[in-house]
Amino acid sequence: MKPTSFYHSTIRNHLICTCSGYKPPNLHEWGPGVRDIYALHYIVSGKGILETRDTSFLIKTGESFIIFPHTEVYYYPDKHDPWEYVWTEFKGDEAQRLVALAGLEPEKPVVSESPDNLEPYFHIIGNTHAKPFDKIRSDAKLRLLLSYYMEYYPKEASIRQNDYVETAKQYIENNYWKTTITVTDIVNVVNIERSYLFRLFKDATGMSVSNYLTACRIQRACELLKYSNLSIKSIACSVGYSDPLYFSKVFKKATSFTPSEYMTLL
Repeated sequence: MKPTSFYHSTIRNHLICTCSGYKPPNLHEWGPGVRDIYALHYIVSGKGILETRDTSFLIKTGESFIIFPHTEVYYYPDKHDPWEYVWTEFKGDEAQRLVALAGLEPEKPVVSESPDNLEPYFHIIGNTHAKPFDKIRSDAKLRLLLSYYMEYYPKEASIRQNDYVETAKQYIENNYWKTTITVTDIVNVVNIERSYLFRLFKDATGMSVSNYLTACRIQRACELLKYSNLSIKSIACSVGYSDPLYFSKVFKKATSFTPSEYMTLL
């Protein structure tokens, strides 16, 4: 019987800038309607109105607002002092978490005047026929832009409980291959009390921190056993085990097969 995967690894660095642009002062309005992306706007001058979730927001120079996916919005300029703004649209698995860390939520889609001029950071995509390296740069510029929002508009409670867990999970998934990584290292990265992290992590994942680390390592080992021609010794080292015998013991406990047996089942 072929063993089944017990741990699902997700891509956590998925953030894509789909479009960006500049809107000069005019009477352009949009909606009511919904979009399937995030659209962040920064007001360069003037003012306007955003209507969403039965609430109206007056937005002025230096302030920002965001449109959330699948949320009905209607926005329009002030007739006497129409806004001028820059904007960027983006999507991806990581978008929701980064937007939340920037202090933007569906109930709070507007942030106050920025302490610095953010307009230059919105010039992300130069044209619609960007080359592959341009696309990579545009996604990097989007991360830079969002980092300023995180800095200028930190959440009142710092980061939410699930962000502690996400930080721990990302650190594990990026460093599982290190033979020297310890639970203490993970706790230090998250920078909260040890037992508190353990409780949050268990509630969120159903696993302890150490078991999640082991799961990451065994999942990667399964992938290498299936798709590579590496020796068991090399695979053990590649997933954070300096001792191949100990790796085999841990692998069998997790999968009910030794690494050699696992290879014959593929």
